[in-house]
Amino acid sequence: MPESLRCVVLISGAGTLLQALLDAIAAGNLSAQVVAVGADREAEGLVRASDRGIPTFVLPLVKGTDRDAWDRELARTVAAYSPDLVISAGFMKLVGKAFLAQFAGRFINTHPALLPNFPGAHAVRDALAAGVTMTGCTIFAVDEGIDTGPIIAQEVVAVQPGDDEASLHERIKGVERRLLVEVVSDWRNNDR
Repeated sequence: MPESLRCVVLISGAGTLLQALLDAIAAGNLSAQVVAVGADREAEGLVRASDRGIPTFVLPLVKGTDRDAWDRELARTVAAYSPDLVISAGFMKLVGKAFLAQFAGRFINTHPALLPNFPGAHAVRDALAAGVTMTGCTIFAVDEGIDTGPIIAQEVVAVQPGDDEASLHERIKGVERRLLVEVVSDWRNNDR
């Protein structure tokens, strides 16, 4: 039986995607180990990790500081945990060349839209403003662009009459959590 997949998860907020991974691991539905959780600020998701005995780190990107130096430090910090896979799970910072070079092909992200449609930080709002009847979520490999990397998996979520940004985003998040667990599970099974 192969060793469990070593994952570092990067977050910026509540950590609900992280929780989905932790729950799947605890239930025996995912052969993975979250070896560290990092954030760009103090975040609720760090408490979720600490409560499970998972090491955490915070590496803020302070406005006006050297972004390349931050990127190199992030790469060094994550590399110290020897991950097989790095997961951006609501991490609201763009990484740079040093990080991407270190984790090329092993860094994935989630996005609450069917890429290439509605990239960026306001995907759900943008989808509603465009009047689409279908949107969804995407798991993709991170590259140097903004939400432009190769698509690994997608799933459609219907826009319902009366949806606002919060209600639609909540339904997308439910699908996104399940899809992320499936992708991480397949990652080891496909021996990427």
